[in-house]
Amino acid sequence: MDFLRELYLFMKCRKKYWLLPLLIFLLLLGVLVIASLGTAVPPFIYTLF
Repeated sequence: MDFLRELYLFMKCRKKYWLLPLLIFLLLLGVLVIASLGTAVPPFIYTLF
């Protein structure tokens, strides 16, 4: 949790708000990969990419 707090403080201090959509996208992609392990979802994911 310290990492997330420091990242937030970095973005706030340096006015790097353009990083937020990138981080959200990477977080959602990571959740999608973790959620699809061992389920029937991978064939549907392959059609998206």
